[in-house]
Amino acid sequence: MWSLTTKELTMTSTAQPDSKAPDGTSPTSDVDDADSLAQLGYKQELHRGIGGYAAFASGFSFVSILTTVFALFALGFGLGGPAFFWTWPIVFVCQFCVCLVFAELSGKFPVAGAVYQWSRRLAGDGVGWFAGWFMLVGYIVSVAALAIAMQSVLPEIWSGFQFVGDDTSLTSVSGATNAIILGTITIIGCTIISGVGVSFMGKITVTGVTIEIIGVVALVVAMFIKAERSPAAAIANTGEHGHGFGYFPAFLASMLMACYVMYGFDSAAELSEETKDPRRTAPKAIINALLVSFVGGGLMIIGALMAAPSLGAPELSAQGIAWVITSQLNTVLGKALLIIVAISIFSATLAIQASASRVMFSMARDNRLPFGSALAKVNPRTGTPVITGIVVSALAILILLVNLGQAGVFAAITSVSVVIVYLAYLMVTVPALIHRLRGTELSHGRPVFGLGKWGIPVNIVAVVMGGLLMVNIAWPRAEVYDPDGGNWVLQYFAILFVAATLIVGFLAYLKVKGQPGAPEPEDALVGRKRS
Repeated sequence: MWSLTTKELTMTSTAQPDSKAPDGTSPTSDVDDADSLAQLGYKQELHRGIGGYAAFASGFSFVSILTTVFALFALGFGLGGPAFFWTWPIVFVCQFCVCLVFAELSGKFPVAGAVYQWSRRLAGDGVGWFAGWFMLVGYIVSVAALAIAMQSVLPEIWSGFQFVGDDTSLTSVSGATNAIILGTITIIGCTIISGVGVSFMGKITVTGVTIEIIGVVALVVAMFIKAERSPAAAIANTGEHGHGFGYFPAFLASMLMACYVMYGFDSAAELSEETKDPRRTAPKAIINALLVSFVGGGLMIIGALMAAPSLGAPELSAQGIAWVITSQLNTVLGKALLIIVAISIFSATLAIQASASRVMFSMARDNRLPFGSALAKVNPRTGTPVITGIVVSALAILILLVNLGQAGVFAAITSVSVVIVYLAYLMVTVPALIHRLRGTELSHGRPVFGLGKWGIPVNIVAVVMGGLLMVNIAWPRAEVYDPDGGNWVLQYFAILFVAATLIVGFLAYLKVKGQPGAPEPEDALVGRKRS
């Protein structure tokens, strides 16, 4: 990993660096932030109520390691054995480079609908529109995927949460039906909270993230105390997946677990128009969200491998960390951790729902979505885009219904949602790299966060590794997309879904192409030659 010096990786502000507001944020006023937004072509309509920790909490909540690592450990272990741990730092290197590019852009273009806005200003309206379209689809599917995860936790905490039948499995009719009920309740709750106001939503997110971090620390400590083997012994074992080059295919497949977890850190920038002093706050929030997630998630993985009663037990690839907890920890502690996981799931769903609604709002405000004038309305009392929040939640609930009798299809859809988000990321990192190679500026106004001479190498890694990871996730592996076998549509679902998303997106884009409303890329001062 590169060592970035203070001179090479800079953060500056018009405010004095040593002076802080009482809440720890930079002392710039809402008027300054509104003026900065006006320079980018937009009027301040959303209320600013997000501070530094709340911005970090938004990004960290989206990644939600206690939820995603807890849920996906079995996938990685089942595909690659204990040595799948090494996929974690590899994926981190790529995503940290993407994170640094995003952090730089978030300080220069602090606008809602971050990836859409950055791509539009770097590559033009068409590329930007598809980046926003992919992010929107990926976010909405992710809301459904997170909400439905409540079925894996709540009935285990209390049987009263199983409203339908007795079988809690997501693949059973009663389990799928109950999952839809719990997921719908979760989404509705998140919609109400995000609609009340961004300050209230920020407090809920901060509370959830604080509890999640405490839960991660408690879980890691408990598993390290119960360790059955050393870290070296835990991560050097490839299991029954082969050795040397013969292990490589299994290793690539197991990388999907880390890819599924380490994205969404950019959601800290989605709330830029509601964040105080976003030019300074958003870059820090994005970077810290990914760094804390990497450290915490890595410790969870290695702790589970150390504490598992047996690395050869089939329960480890079937139940994952849940089996380690029930096998090694007492019932009271296990229940407490499950409650924290449920809180983390709710907090993550809230963060993703809010991010999706801001992307939809940003695109609608630019007249880039059907019914844009209605979707772009902001509630004057709460200062939130209530209508887009309701639409996002309604679409997510519709996706939940796919799980009823079609669990394989729902699992495939949630997997593909990650593919299209990685594709949207490339629609930012590739144009950014082109600008760097041409020697044109990526800034608007005074630089706030810059990669300096590290910009090109960091950006190259973000593009090359990002592209390879996207191909790896989309690769038609039967064990991932069609574990039951016999359904070629599911096996090639990633390719088919991306193609369908492109076709539908293209038809939608034709309807809005050329409509006035969005500030031109030149307004953002992108593309000037460096003097």
